Amino acid sequence: MIGVPMPDPRDSIIANLNEQMKAFFGDGNEVQQIAQGVSGEKAGTYGGGHSNKLRAERDKIAPKLKQAVDSGASLHQACLAAGVDYKRARLIARENGFKLPSNP
Repeated sequence: MIGVPMPDPRDSIIANLNEQMKAFFGDGNEVQQIAQGVSGEKAGTYGGGHSNKLRAERDKIAPKLKQAVDSGASLHQACLAAGVDYKRARLIARENGFKLPSNP
């Protein structure tokens, strides 16, 4: 209508949020304090498409590396058998939950 001021959209958003908070706390729910730096999902990856491709490649290498480690190969021999350098081998081992032999 002409000449009638329009209501502020922020007021309706705030009113809706207040209603939701009353309903949440009215049901007996409580606020949870989450420590800074704690996330619920990923372990050091960004989750992008490229990192998923790299992870898939590492997952293909993991069985060969684990087999070399389980057969008693040294770190150097296991890396040569899998065709990776030791930093990538350490990452693969950490992601797949097995332990590499220590470097002499």
